[in-house]
Amino acid sequence: MATSRFIKDSGLTARMTLTMFLLGALFVALVATVMAYVRSPGGAVLVAIIAIGLAFWQWWSSDKVAMRAMRAREVTPEEAPELHGMIDRLCALADMPKPRVGISDLAIPNAFATGRSPDRSVVCVTTGILQTLDAEELEAVLAHELSHVAHRDVLVMTVASSAGIAAGLLMRFAQFGALGRSRNNSTLPAVLVAVVVSLVVYAVSFVLLRLLSRYRELSADRAGAYLTLKPGALASALQKISGEGAATPQRDLRAGSAAGAASALCIVPALHGGLGGLMATHPPLPKRLEQLARIQAELSRPTG
Repeated sequence: MATSRFIKDSGLTARMTLTMFLLGALFVALVATVMAYVRSPGGAVLVAIIAIGLAFWQWWSSDKVAMRAMRAREVTPEEAPELHGMIDRLCALADMPKPRVGISDLAIPNAFATGRSPDRSVVCVTTGILQTLDAEELEAVLAHELSHVAHRDVLVMTVASSAGIAAGLLMRFAQFGALGRSRNNSTLPAVLVAVVVSLVVYAVSFVLLRLLSRYRELSADRAGAYLTLKPGALASALQKISGEGAATPQRDLRAGSAAGAASALCIVPALHGGLGGLMATHPPLPKRLEQLARIQAELSRPTG
């Protein structure tokens, strides 16, 4: 976890470590399985190059992909002086490097942070959130997003998500490799093994990433609230953002968030998961408000 004045969260660190370890092991198993069934000359080397290249691309271009998905652009202090001023104050308070600042031209009120490191990160807000929140609420939201950068959980989410993407790509590679190798019935077991292993990797990565995503949002709520000492402002902001989002037609939300591609990065999800929250990337709003109320009570308690 990066050094800053944001409160430490050993639970988040443990979950990120476990998620990366398990997904790394699954990823290696997937590559090894494909390599075992693709015996064409240079096939094993090609599989390894694809796997490494995909992980590197995810790491290197994460900020550009998220910004493009949210129709966002980087802004200078001259273009958005108040927004830059807030982030300057919060970064000084948290003793962390200042990220780049972006604005997304979407009416949906939301905010997100992305980037491969604190020095290469971006904190972005939509025009909708600038019109919806007051200064104190917006500052609380920005503190939440900056904690994601300081805790490096954005990087972990980005890299870990490559396992699911790789599962689909390598499955196709295994199919074509096996089919190109032989025309007899021995091809079928190879393809089936590749498909089954790929589906397992995708399913496990899907569940692990959503469990981590829900916890990291609670962690960012805590860290931001303790930094600003204004948990009530964040609670008010979450209620306003959720209320505006609920009033927006789902088709508009999907269009505004590129079919949910960047929804997991936002402070409030643009798209809501089904199956009783199993697919949700964020914890339920009542749970977040309950945590902030406990922090407010703790901060209001006399220290003497």
